[in-house]
Amino acid sequence: MRAEYVNPVFKAVTDVFKAMLDIEVSRGATGAVAGGNQEVDIRINVKGDVAGSILFQFPQDTTLNIVQIMSGMELKELDSFVTSAMGEISNIISGNAASYLSQLNYHCDIMPPQIAVADGVVSSHFSPETLSIPLHTNIGDMNICISLDEMK
Repeated sequence: MRAEYVNPVFKAVTDVFKAMLDIEVSRGATGAVAGGNQEVDIRINVKGDVAGSILFQFPQDTTLNIVQIMSGMELKELDSFVTSAMGEISNIISGNAASYLSQLNYHCDIMPPQIAVADGVVSSHFSPETLSIPLHTNIGDMNICISLDEMK
């Protein structure tokens, strides 16, 4: 996968987390998709000059910390409010990534988020070229799986 597809997604994550949560994000080593203990998966499909999907994977603790900062409420469980808020932040990140891709002359649209609460499930919809990027913050870690191909 080309770095020019991955970098806009990472930039979008760092920009949105800084603006909405006042949190810095650091990037771990990129690798192949692997299982884990991610409990909230949010998939955003992408169509256009670049097509595929972006999967945001969050452990429960990170999810609750993010939504607590966003809402100012103390949260203890993954309920519909929490998953909806995570879908929204993933949608905002993906929209920003699409905007950054358009600056590189790749015009694409994002589809509504698909949210799943699971335990260690890895989607079979990803190709061998899918990149998994671990992200680290002071409120917890997360993972982004990026599978984008040029359709021009």
